[in-house]
Amino acid sequence: MESLSQERILGVLKKVQDPELHRDIVSLGMVKNLVLNDGKVSFTVELTTPACPLRETIETDCKKALAEVPGIKGLEISFGAQVRGSKAGEGQTDLLPSVKNVVLVAAGKGGVGKSTVAANLAVALKKHGAATGLLDADIYGPSVPIIMGVKGEPSKVEVNGVSKIAPTIAHGVPVMSIGFFLDPEQAVIWRGPMLGKALHQLMADVHWGELDYLVVDMPPGTGDVQITFSQQLKVSGALLVATPQDVALADVVRAKTMFDKVMIPIVGIVENMSYFICDGCNKNHEIFSRGGALRAGERVNIPYLGEIPITPALREGGDKGSPILIQDPNSELSKIFLEIAAKLAGQLSIASERAKQTQGLKIMSS
Repeated sequence: MESLSQERILGVLKKVQDPELHRDIVSLGMVKNLVLNDGKVSFTVELTTPACPLRETIETDCKKALAEVPGIKGLEISFGAQVRGSKAGEGQTDLLPSVKNVVLVAAGKGGVGKSTVAANLAVALKKHGAATGLLDADIYGPSVPIIMGVKGEPSKVEVNGVSKIAPTIAHGVPVMSIGFFLDPEQAVIWRGPMLGKALHQLMADVHWGELDYLVVDMPPGTGDVQITFSQQLKVSGALLVATPQDVALADVVRAKTMFDKVMIPIVGIVENMSYFICDGCNKNHEIFSRGGALRAGERVNIPYLGEIPITPALREGGDKGSPILIQDPNSELSKIFLEIAAKLAGQLSIASERAKQTQGLKIMSS
């Protein structure tokens, strides 16, 4: 009979796959601190994100695999997380090297609740334990300061002898917006060089610190801002927000075409305003139909991450500067945002692994 050893235990754990990345946890470097002492086995599984939705599945698979190994008298599995970064796009310089993942929250048109989704997802990722920032890049209609309940011009901080802008902290999330520097009643009519300069300052002149995720609220449509981001900033992926109507398909297709051209992967699509729950009858009413974003995602091969209902609480929280996860953390709506944030983090981990494999193939072929 083969003796019990660390090598044997690692060999058995190679049978356990990460359900999202479809590779074994040993090859992925997820097994840490393996200790074997008098038949007792302990190790840590380092997840690719603290928001990992499949932790229980991995734990169950590890226990099942090791149960077949004779000689194990005890088993202790702990979990940690180390977010892995991946950035793509045309940009050759990385203006945010201390940020592991930059996520663009975008929509093919306005009025779909993109900013509300971006702000609540940033808070949800923070609730999962990830260091998360929120950048309002909606130059023409910055609403993040209102949704997050912050105002006033940010302070300055000196970093390595260089003066930087310090993000304003709201609900534990560092926030930056062009809205901090503008009169609320002032219309922004910039374009071309002025627009590019403003975006560059929001990225390069802000001291974000070490972040796992930077959620970027993009302006609606497919224009100058998206192109500027792809040229100046390395991006991990884009999340599309759409409404349930079938007409939303055209907007999703346009957005996908634009992101494909600038080589930014789309990591998911979310359906907002999916349904309304009546207080009187407690029934779901599909005011704008339902499932349009799901069908659009299936047609253009974009992962569907979930649906968000219309609720007065979401609107009231945005008006008061208190996202739903802060206002009512135990509500069903908060659970929905936490689930979508976990799926988003999972898709970013997949994008990171794909990028590494692609880079490896390029090195081998060069």
